[in-house]
Amino acid sequence: MKKVIFIASFVATLLSCKNDQKNTESVEMKDSTEVETTAMKTDKEWQSLQNDLNKDWKAFNTSDSISKWKMENGTLAFDPTIEGPTENIISKNTYTNFELSLDWKISEGGNSGIMWGVQEGEEFDEPYLTGPEIQILDNQKHPDAKNGPDRTAGALYDLVSPSEDVTKPAGEWNSMTIHVDYDSNEGWVKMNGKKITEFPLKDEKWNELVAESKFSEWENFGATPSGHIALQDHSNKVWFRNIKIKEL
Repeated sequence: MKKVIFIASFVATLLSCKNDQKNTESVEMKDSTEVETTAMKTDKEWQSLQNDLNKDWKAFNTSDSISKWKMENGTLAFDPTIEGPTENIISKNTYTNFELSLDWKISEGGNSGIMWGVQEGEEFDEPYLTGPEIQILDNQKHPDAKNGPDRTAGALYDLVSPSEDVTKPAGEWNSMTIHVDYDSNEGWVKMNGKKITEFPLKDEKWNELVAESKFSEWENFGATPSGHIALQDHSNKVWFRNIKIKEL
C-alpha cells in the first residue's frame, strides 16, 4: 500500500514539474515576444530619409530633378563642382514635432546647415528665410567661426551657442540629433553623445532671441512650425549618412 502511495505521489510531482516548466516556458516566450514586439515598434518609429534620393528629397523651390547631390554606398554627398544654380534640397514630407538623427562630415574650410520649418514659394529664394538652422561648419578653418560661437557647428545659427565644442575635425564623421517639439516648446541638439544646445521654439522667449539676431526683420523666419527639413548648399562639399526621422 505504501508503495502504491509513493508511486502515485511521484507521478503527481512529475506532472506538476512538467506543468511548471511549460508555464515557465510560456511566460518566457510571452516576455520574449513582448520584447521583440516593443523593439519592432521602436524601430518603426524611425523613418529613413535616404532609401531613395528622389523619393525622400526634392530640390528647393523647383520641380527639377536633383543634380548636385548623390547617394552612394549609403552616403548622401553634395558636390559643388557640378555646374548649375544653388541647390538646397528639402524633404518631400513636412514635419512639426520630431527628432532628426544623422551623421555628417564637412570638407576642410567647409560650411553647411540643417533647417526645419522650411516653406517654399516665389517670395522665398532660400530655405533660411523661413527655417531656423543648425550650423554645420569646420570650426577650425571657416571664417564664420570667428564671428562668434553662435555661428559654430551645432549652434542654432545666430541665436544660441553650443555649451562646448565637441566637433570632430573636418573630414571626420560627427553624429547629431536635432529635437524639435513645439508642444513642449523644447528644442535641443546633441552631438557626438553630448547635449550642447538648448532653445525655445515659440512665444516670448523665442521672440526675444530673434529680436537680438540678424533675423529680427524677417517676418516669416521661424513663423511656421510645420515645414520641410532642408540640407544646405553652401558651395562646400558635405556628406550625410544614417539619416532618419521620428515624429513625436
